[in-house]
Amino acid sequence: MEAAPAVASAGLTKYFGKTEALRGLTLDIHPGRLTGLVGPDGAGKTTLMRLMAGLMRPSGGSLRVLGLDVTRDAARLPELTGYMPQRFGLYEDLSVLENLRLYARLRGLETRSLQEHFDRLLGFTRLAPFTERLAGRLSGGMKQKLGLACALIASPRLLLLDEPGVGVDPVSRQDLWRMVHALTAEGVAVVWATAYLDEAERCDSVLLLNEGKIEFNGPPAALTARLAERSLRLVAPRQDRRAVLARALDLASVCDGTIQGDSVRVVLRRDAARAEIQTLADAVEAELVPVAPRFEDGFIDLLGGGPGGTSALAERFGPVALDAGFAVECRQLTRRFGAFLAADRVDFQVRQGEIFGLLGPNGAGKSTTFKMLCGLLKPSSGEALVAGLNLRTSTSAAKSRLGYMAQKFSLYGLLSVRQNLEFSAGVYGLAGAAKRERVAEMIEIFHLESYLKASPDQLPLGYKQRLALACAVMHAPPVLFLDEPTSGVDPITRREFWTHINGLVRKGVTVLVTTHFMDEAEYCDRVALMYQAQVIALDTPAALERQAARPGLEPPSMEQAFIHLIEAVDAAADTPRGAA
Repeated sequence: MEAAPAVASAGLTKYFGKTEALRGLTLDIHPGRLTGLVGPDGAGKTTLMRLMAGLMRPSGGSLRVLGLDVTRDAARLPELTGYMPQRFGLYEDLSVLENLRLYARLRGLETRSLQEHFDRLLGFTRLAPFTERLAGRLSGGMKQKLGLACALIASPRLLLLDEPGVGVDPVSRQDLWRMVHALTAEGVAVVWATAYLDEAERCDSVLLLNEGKIEFNGPPAALTARLAERSLRLVAPRQDRRAVLARALDLASVCDGTIQGDSVRVVLRRDAARAEIQTLADAVEAELVPVAPRFEDGFIDLLGGGPGGTSALAERFGPVALDAGFAVECRQLTRRFGAFLAADRVDFQVRQGEIFGLLGPNGAGKSTTFKMLCGLLKPSSGEALVAGLNLRTSTSAAKSRLGYMAQKFSLYGLLSVRQNLEFSAGVYGLAGAAKRERVAEMIEIFHLESYLKASPDQLPLGYKQRLALACAVMHAPPVLFLDEPTSGVDPITRREFWTHINGLVRKGVTVLVTTHFMDEAEYCDRVALMYQAQVIALDTPAALERQAARPGLEPPSMEQAFIHLIEAVDAAADTPRGAA
C-alpha cells in the first residue's frame, strides 16, 4: 500500500491583489521521492513553496502538508519541514558552526544536546574542516551546503529547496545531489525548484508551472517522449555555428536550438516537416541526424518555443573594429587579499569577435579576474589590457571601451528602471537626443515598458537581468564582460540572452563570460578553466571534452569534462575533494 502523500492540494489558488499567482493547482507529492519544480520566471514556483512551508495562506482550495492543513496548523509545520529559500538567510559574520547553533535555537532545539547531530550534518555536507570559517568567506557552493545543513536542523520529513543549485559549480552540485539522494532514501520528500533542466531530468517526478497553472506533472521521460523524432543535430557545418544556429532558429519549423560541440542542435515544432531544416543542412554542408530528446527540449516546446535567432539588440549595433592586436589581454595577472591569493599569474589573450568563457568552481578566482579586467580591482602584479589600453595607466579610456554586467545585480535600488537607464547613459557620456534615443531603444529591445516606474528590486529576476544587460550595452561597447549573466533565470530567458550575445559577436563585439551552465560553455570559441586561482586548461570546448573521453563510452559533456579536469588536478596534488 502506497504511503499517504507528503503534500496534497486540490484547486489551490493564491492571489496577490488582483494578480492570480496560482490557478487551481491539484497535485500530490510523495515521501521518499525527489520532485522537481520548474517553470519560467513568474510561474508561481516560489509562491507554491512558501505555501507548503506555511509562510503564506492560500486564497482558495485546499493544501495539506504531512497531513496538516496549512491554514489551521501552520504553527506546527516548522517542526516537520525544512525550507531553503533562493536567498538563504545565512549570517555572514557568524562562523559555520555558529550559524548551525543559531538555526537550532530558532527552531527551539536545545543546542547543548545537539553536538552529535551537528557533527553528522557537517560530515554529510563535507563542511567539518570549515566550522570556524565565517559564512561570508565561504564559496558559493559551500554557502549552499551550509544552507542545506541549516534547513536539516530539525530532521524534516519534507525538504523544500528553492533553486539550491543557482550560482553553484558542477562539482558542488554533485555534492548537493549526493546529499538529496541520501535524504530521499531515508523517506524524506524533497521538492527541488531549479532553473537547470538537466537537474529536472534527474528527478523522480517533475511539476512544470506556467502562469500559475500546471502544464506537466509526471516523470521527466514522459515529457521527453513527446519529442520523439523531433530532436536533430546538424553535424559539423562548414559555416560558423552561431550563424547556422541563427538561421535555424528563424525557420518556421524550428521551435528551439542550441550549439552542442561542433554541431547545432535543433527541435522541430509539432507536426513540422524536415524539409526546411534539411535544406539548411545541405546549404551548410552538415549531416542531419536524429538525437535523443532532452527534458529541456520538451520544456521549451511545451511553452511555445524559444525567442528566434535574430537579435534586435545586435541589429542596432554597427560593425565593430579594433586597432589592437587583441581585444583583451591578461599578462601574469595576480591579486592578493592579505595572505589569500585570489588570482595567480593569470595569462591569456582574447581575439576580437570571440566568445571567451571563464569557467571554474566557486572561489576559483573568476570574478576577481573579471573585476581586474574591468578596472574595478587593481592587480597586485601583472597587467590587464582592454582594446589595447592598459587598465593601470589608461583606466578611464579603457572603461569607456567595455561594458560590464556584474554577477550580483548591482543597479541602484533607489532609482526606478527608467532612472537607472538614464543614469547609465549619462555615465557613458550620452546626452541630449542621443541619450533619449538610446534609452528608448533599450526599453523597446528588452521589453521594459511595463516596469519603468518600478525599482529594480521589484522586478522578476529575468527582467532584472535584462535591465542589467541594457545598462551594460548602453554605449555600444566593443568589449563586453558578462559575469554569470543568466544565473537563476529560466531557459527561455537564457535563450534570449544568447541570441543577443551571438548577434553582437557577429557584429565584431568581443564577449568574455563566466557561467555555471555548462551547456552555455558550448557557445564559447575557447574556454579557460580556473581552479585554485590559476588557469589549469585553455582550449576549445570540443578539445576539452576530448581530454575526458574514454574508449567505448559516449562522448563526454562539457560538465563531465569540467569535473574530470578538476579531479585530475586534485589527484595530482593529492588534495582532498571539497577542500577548495
